[in-house]
Amino acid sequence: FPGLADVSISQDIPVEGEITVPVGSHSPDEDCSTLDEPVKDTIMRDLKAVGKKFVHVMYPRKSSALLRDWDLWGPLVLCVSLALMLQGGSADSKDDGGPQFAEVFVIIWFGAVVITLNSKLLGGTISFFQSLCVLGYCVLPLTVAMLVCRLVLLAGAGTVSFIIRLIVVGAMFGWSTLASTAFLADSQPPNRKALVVYPIFLFYFVISWMILTFTPQ
Repeated sequence: FPGLADVSISQDIPVEGEITVPVGSHSPDEDCSTLDEPVKDTIMRDLKAVGKKFVHVMYPRKSSALLRDWDLWGPLVLCVSLALMLQGGSADSKDDGGPQFAEVFVIIWFGAVVITLNSKLLGGTISFFQSLCVLGYCVLPLTVAMLVCRLVLLAGAGTVSFIIRLIVVGAMFGWSTLASTAFLADSQPPNRKALVVYPIFLFYFVISWMILTFTPQ
């Protein structure tokens, strides 16, 4: 490259920038990657994140925690738990209620996917998996209602038992609906919020009806 010999750098041109690294500019946690941490620490961190999201659902308020750090571990655990508690509820069934687990599992996830697609088509500003995360975590109150109903049914099925279960399921249904709309409503255009809230209402109503009409085998 003979032409480079003619290129000269003027001494008057100031050199800008800083090449020194200040001491204490980063924390020790930034030096270690999550790939190098023990499996126990990874599991505990994920469990704490899921627990925090459960707290946000039980005390619903306008927060971006469920939307910012979304995951599907919590919804999966809630869906499996609810399906396990609902299976075997058909009194005229001769099997162990196995197909009912699949029915509950498909209803919850298919309903959440339909609501998410509806939200996106109406101009929602959240991602597909963020919506699934919120809808799945907000099943927590209904899962608690299912647990209470099973305990009440241990004492017998009668008018008093039905009234107690109706009150519990109704309260948890309202809790799930309000919690989900608190997280999802603000992500929709103001003139289309009703079109988003109505499918959410139907989604949790179907799950609540399944819990209320449950009778042990």
